[in-house]
Amino acid sequence: MQTINAASDPLYLAIVGAGTMGRGIAQIAAQAGVQVRLFDAKAGAAAQGVKDLADTFERLAQKGKLDPQAAAAATARLQPVEALTDLAPCNVVVEAVVEDLAVKRRLFAELEETVRPDCVLATNTSSLSVTAIAAGLKHPQRVAGFHFFNPVPLMKIVEVVDGLLTEPSVGDFLLQLGRRFGHTAVRAKDTPGFIVNHAGRGYGTEALRLLAEGVAEFHQLDRILRDTAGFKLGPFELMDLTALDVSHPVMESIYHQYYEEPRFRPQPLTRQMLAAGLVGRKAGRGFYRYADGQAERFDEAPASPARPPRVWVSRRHEPGHRCVVALVRALGGTLDEGARPAADSLCIVTPLGHDATTCAAAEGLDARRTVALDTLFETGRRRVVMGTPLTSAETREQARGLFGADGVPVSVIRDSAGLVAPRVVATIVNIACEIAQQRIAAPADIDRAVTLGLGYPRGPLAWGDQLGAPTVLTVLEQLHGTTGDPRYRASPWLKRRAQLGVSLLTDEE
Repeated sequence: MQTINAASDPLYLAIVGAGTMGRGIAQIAAQAGVQVRLFDAKAGAAAQGVKDLADTFERLAQKGKLDPQAAAAATARLQPVEALTDLAPCNVVVEAVVEDLAVKRRLFAELEETVRPDCVLATNTSSLSVTAIAAGLKHPQRVAGFHFFNPVPLMKIVEVVDGLLTEPSVGDFLLQLGRRFGHTAVRAKDTPGFIVNHAGRGYGTEALRLLAEGVAEFHQLDRILRDTAGFKLGPFELMDLTALDVSHPVMESIYHQYYEEPRFRPQPLTRQMLAAGLVGRKAGRGFYRYADGQAERFDEAPASPARPPRVWVSRRHEPGHRCVVALVRALGGTLDEGARPAADSLCIVTPLGHDATTCAAAEGLDARRTVALDTLFETGRRRVVMGTPLTSAETREQARGLFGADGVPVSVIRDSAGLVAPRVVATIVNIACEIAQQRIAAPADIDRAVTLGLGYPRGPLAWGDQLGAPTVLTVLEQLHGTTGDPRYRASPWLKRRAQLGVSLLTDEE
């Protein structure tokens, strides 16, 4: 394979496919000083792609985001070509054509007969097996994945994917090249979803599961996950943005590629919505309705004037007890500090993975006067109150009035093992742990890829460390025990590090 230094030596890069992804890769390559030849099977598409990129560089220069001389130099490095044979001198070819295995395999067979023997062949596939794309070639060892994200110039992450037959030096070369382009380059084994699309399965599918269980409405779940866990978009906002005609097939594909692994199980609702054409923002309706590009608003209930006479707080989860006691005092509530709650006291439990019903039953509390409060996540922007099936309307209003007394909004949800944010984040952490357990990628690369590729508040393994691996494990074990669903079985990676008291980012020697 290549003996040149991809980080600094002069390079000739070919890109096959002048669509959005191909042009994006061409842009960052040309800006990084690489000579680029752009090819597309459609007549005139490559030339138009180069013209569009020249306009892009000019606009960036006008806005002061790119030096005019650098813009001119980047444009000069772009060359449209009309035949695959024109790619013969290139050091590396990046394929960015339609996501169709047969099309890609035919293209790589043609390229193999055209390019030099030491040319690296890379595929920008997001969902197909790199091993399958390379299968049947004379030299499959020079084929690897080089997966960028849209928009390429802004999404500073690229996954380098080793197929089963990929020579290690090919991956090394592409890692250097990705870094030369100004991106964070991470390495993954060839597996469905690679790192980012694999790790992203927990967010949407667990939110859909919560919706299917009737725990809360979709807009309530979005608010909770934005305000308490810190996600930029709620899961239903995100699915509307990406569109279900894109995201639902990915959910189904990864689920089936992993032979119906319960952790990736989709929900029937999104298939029904897809059949009805309710795919999201671009259709004017998905989970939300859209008018003039704006999502419909769901008003929250006004602040409740109700207050409980007294508040009794369970001590079964001591950190939660301390948090609630401090909050009640700050909000001007009266604490009932008896060993057992008085007859008129609002009873507060702070479950860790359990539901409110289990907590009330374990302590012999009156389920009609009992609610749970999420103390594991942020309570300064939103507070999440959860009742039992028997919690009275009066009790719910008293809890909402107390915990919203300082103007912080309060979400009241139905009983659920794991509440909302602890349940969703534990699922995300667990999937990331399993990616590490399967040696698909190094722990640090998993976190880098997820934060850059998905925009999560932090990497899932670091997030697990922040919450505490034993805490995440407890949430999952309680979910598993309550539901009996193997979806929540804990990864051995998580179990062992929780037992040893070490970071989830701890790799093995």
